[in-house]
Amino acid sequence: MRTVLEHAAIATVDADGTEYRDGHVVVEDGRIVAVGEGAARREGVPHGTVIDASDCLITPGLVNTHHHLYQWATRGRAVDATLFQWLVELYPVWSGLDAEITHAAASAGLARLALTGCTTVADHHYVFPSDGGDQIEALVSAANRIGVRAHIVRGSMDRGESQGGLPPDNLVEDTEAALLGTEQAIDKYHDPSPGARIRIAAGPCSPFTVTEQLMTGAAELARRKGVRLHTHLAETLDEEEQCLAEFGCTPAEYADKLGWLGEDVWMAHSVHLSTAAIRRYGATRTGAAHCPTSNGRLGTGIAPVRDLLDAGAPVGLGVDGAASNESGGLGEELHEALLQARQRGGPTALSVREALWMGTMGGARCLGRERELGSLEPGKLADLAVWDLRGLRYAGIEDPVAALVLGATPPLKLLMTGGEVVVADGELRTADESTVAGELAAAARRLR
Repeated sequence: MRTVLEHAAIATVDADGTEYRDGHVVVEDGRIVAVGEGAARREGVPHGTVIDASDCLITPGLVNTHHHLYQWATRGRAVDATLFQWLVELYPVWSGLDAEITHAAASAGLARLALTGCTTVADHHYVFPSDGGDQIEALVSAANRIGVRAHIVRGSMDRGESQGGLPPDNLVEDTEAALLGTEQAIDKYHDPSPGARIRIAAGPCSPFTVTEQLMTGAAELARRKGVRLHTHLAETLDEEEQCLAEFGCTPAEYADKLGWLGEDVWMAHSVHLSTAAIRRYGATRTGAAHCPTSNGRLGTGIAPVRDLLDAGAPVGLGVDGAASNESGGLGEELHEALLQARQRGGPTALSVREALWMGTMGGARCLGRERELGSLEPGKLADLAVWDLRGLRYAGIEDPVAALVLGATPPLKLLMTGGEVVVADGELRTADESTVAGELAAAARRLR
C-alpha cells in the first residue's frame, strides 16, 4: 500500500511551481503523503515498494479535458475536409455504432491516452443510435478496464437536418428523451465523492446540432443535479456565421444569453472569441479545453490561449476525437499547445511550464477537481506520471521539463491512478494491448 519513488526530477505544478532536481514522492493508500528533495525518510515508517527513478521526471498525471472515444473506430476518414464537411461524411458512419463498438473504441483510445501520460479523461459522447445499446455503460466499463478516471459527458443532439441542423434526422434525439437520458446517466453513474473514478456531466453537442430548449434544459438539469456542463463552442468561423445569421449574436454571446457561462462550465475549442468574450470567460471563470492538434488537423484556427490565461479563465488541454486527431496521445498536446501559442503570439506567448500547467492543473480546474488532481502535493490523489528520460533522445538535456514539452513524448517508467499501476516500463498493465488492438480492428471493420 506504500510506494516510494526516489532520485527523480520532480515538477509538482503546485501554486509556487516547486521543482526538485533529485527528489522523492511517497504514495500511500492511493494518496500522496510526501514530496521533497533527496531520499524519502526511512525512520519509523514501512518501506513498502521503493523505486529508483533516476533519470526520470515525475509530474502529475495529465488531464484530457475533451475527447470522443468512439471515434477511435473511424480514424483516417475525410482527411482533407473542413469541420462541417468532415462531420457530414462521418455522421452516417457513426449511426452504425453499438455498445460493443463503442467499448472497443473507448478501450483502445483510453489505452493510448494512458501510454502518453493521461490519468483523467473527459469524454463527450453525443451519438445514441436507436438500436445502439447502452453507450454510457460501454464507456464506463472501458474506463474501469483501462484504469483511468473518466468524466463522461452525456452529450445530445436534437436538431437534425429538417430543423436546419447538421446531423441527419435519424441520429438526433427528441429533446425530452435527450434530457431524460442525461438524467438517467447521472443517477446511475455519477459519483460525487472525493476520489471518484467516474463522474458524469451534461453536454449538448453544439449550437448547430441542438435547440435552444435543449441548451437551457441541460443547464437547468445539470445545476439541479450538481454536475458540470460542457459543449463545443466557437470552434470555426462557419459556426460563428451561422450563429450570427440565426440568433443575431456570436456563439459566445449565445451561450452567455442561455446561462452557459460559469465556474461549472468548460467549453471545447473556444478558438474564435472576441476580446469581450475572452473577458467574460475570465470574469465567469468559464473553462476552455484547448485542442491544438485537432484544430490544426481541421484548419479551424489557433485558440487565444495567452489571452484566456491572462483573463483568469481555466484552460486545459484536449486530444479531441481520434477521427480528427489520429495520434490520440495527450503528452504531445503539451508540445503542440506551446507551438501554436507562439505562432499566434510570439516567442513569449506560452512558457514550457505553462504548457505543463495546462495539461495538469489547468485541466483539473476545468473539471472542478483542482483540490484532488493536477499537482503533486501531500493529500492529493496519487495520479502521477514517471517519464523515462534515459536514452538517445534525452541524454544530457539540461531541463527535464523541456524534455517533456519540447521533445518527443518520453516513454513512461510508471503511470499511477490513485496509486494503482496502469503503465509500467512503457507497457500497459491493466489490459493486453494486442487484445485491445484486435477488438478495435474488428470494430472498425464492422463499421465499414
